[in-house]
Amino acid sequence: MCLIAWNWQPASATPLLLLANRDEFYARPAAALHWWEGDQILAGQDLQAGGTWLGVSRNGRLAALTNYRTPGGARAGTPSRGELVAGFLQSSLSAADYLGTLQARAADYNPFNLLVCDGQQLLGLESRGARVLTLSAGLGAVSNADFQTPWPKLVALQNGLQTQITTGHTDTPSLQALLQDRALAPDASLPSTGVPLELERALSAAFIATPNYGTRASSVVRLGAGEVEFTEQRFDAQGLVGSTFQSFQRA
Repeated sequence: MCLIAWNWQPASATPLLLLANRDEFYARPAAALHWWEGDQILAGQDLQAGGTWLGVSRNGRLAALTNYRTPGGARAGTPSRGELVAGFLQSSLSAADYLGTLQARAADYNPFNLLVCDGQQLLGLESRGARVLTLSAGLGAVSNADFQTPWPKLVALQNGLQTQITTGHTDTPSLQALLQDRALAPDASLPSTGVPLELERALSAAFIATPNYGTRASSVVRLGAGEVEFTEQRFDAQGLVGSTFQSFQRA
């Protein structure tokens, strides 16, 4: 995942509403949203390393991951960060305990941000400093930097979600439209992450589209008190290639 925004309202009928884009090379194989073997995890799957970027469990747990953008690129020989999402969904540990066990070995992985919800708490982990964050009720977001770093696309998505909530337009097509915004940020607003300016521009859109790399999945998840709904739209270099909707009652 490269861009996530959410509305966390733990006392409401829908404790968590989450929007997320996964950006990846088009050549990296992935499976569409599906129930994994054992019928307990609902997620897409990275077929190269076996993990996932966003998923939910039968009992209403959720986890999502973004990579931290570093100009030097990823280190070779490290474990897959996608296993951290699946690991939480398979675990019976609380969100706090799961991240607590992960803190000591966070540096074993290439830099990441991990968002986890156990139904009671929404927490984040920034791997670079092994920092755990307890996320307060309300809106939040994370991209390829620390949580709430105000990159233009993060601010735009979070503000757009706020507007949809305020106006009562939280239907999935309206939320998907936010995720599929291709507007580029002006150069003066671009972050400086060590990549060439042309690439920094291309990566500034919520929905990324370059010849070899771009937004591969746009997802809307509603983690209700009783029911979970998960919608995933998938893309390649030519555009939309498929859509999947799943809903189920929490165990």
